[in-house]
Amino acid sequence: MTKKSTYVMIEAKLISKKSTKLNIRQRRIFSEEFKREKVQEISSGLCSIKSFCNLWGVSSVTVYRWLYRYSSEHKKGTTMVIQKDSEAQKTAELLEKVASLEQRLGQKQMQIDYLEKLIEIASKDAGVDLKKNTKVPL
Repeated sequence: MTKKSTYVMIEAKLISKKSTKLNIRQRRIFSEEFKREKVQEISSGLCSIKSFCNLWGVSSVTVYRWLYRYSSEHKKGTTMVIQKDSEAQKTAELLEKVASLEQRLGQKQMQIDYLEKLIEIASKDAGVDLKKNTKVPL
C-alpha cells in the first residue's frame, strides 16, 4: 500500500463517520405534577424504576432524585439497619454490660472520693500529712 492509498482509506473512514448521525437526547422538562404522579406509581409498586426509565427515556439517577424529593418513604440520608435476631440480642447484652460497668465505675469513684476525704480529715486530726508520710506518730 502506498501513502496515497492509505490516506484515501483514512479519509473515507472519517467521511463515513461524519455521515452517521449522533442521537442526542433532547432536554425535556417534566412538570412537578407529573413527577409526583410517577413517584406515587413507583412507590405503590405499579411499575419498577427500570421499566419507568425504559418507558420514558429517563436515567435512573433522575428517578431516584425525584423519589428523594417527592416521596415521603424514600428520604435521602436515612439508613436502614438490617440485622439478625442474634445480632440484636448481642447488641442489647453489650449495652447492658456497658451500663453495669459505668455503674461500677461510678461506685468506685465515690469510694475513692470517700477515702480521700477520710485521709484528709485524719491528716487534720493527726497534724501530719498522711498522703506524704506513711508513718503515723503514736
